[in-house]
Amino acid sequence: MKRLQVDAAPAPAPTTAFVDAAGRSHTLAEFKGRAVVLNIWATWCAPCVEEMPTLAKLQIATAGQPLVVLPVSVDRDEDKANAEAFIAKRPPLPFYGDSKYALAFAVKPANGDFNLPMTVLIDPAGKVRAHLAGGADWSGADARKVIAALEKPS
Repeated sequence: MKRLQVDAAPAPAPTTAFVDAAGRSHTLAEFKGRAVVLNIWATWCAPCVEEMPTLAKLQIATAGQPLVVLPVSVDRDEDKANAEAFIAKRPPLPFYGDSKYALAFAVKPANGDFNLPMTVLIDPAGKVRAHLAGGADWSGADARKVIAALEKPS
């Protein structure tokens, strides 16, 4: 959590669409009212692969809370089956994809630092509160403190 960049002036979450495993389109607006841990990742990204189990643990630990862990793969369309299989081994995380990187490009960290994985913390009001470029352990006490702060009304 040391690399967490808190946004001084929270901006609305991007409106860019991404798809689920069935190909249905979604936007972050659908999750308004819940805190969102948006994670942009890829199967070819070693830190992403290492981080994903900790995101699954976070989702399990926060079951029943108004929080959603939203992993969005940027794997190519031809690698979608591989990405879906990877996520399927990390329940309860769902599969979402953005093979064109549209959502990834719409995420604009205040400091300009964009590395995969990229985690974007969005509050229940739909405002981007923080970014974390690179892998992190989302299952530890530090992450729980960050999530508790994120869930509080702004």
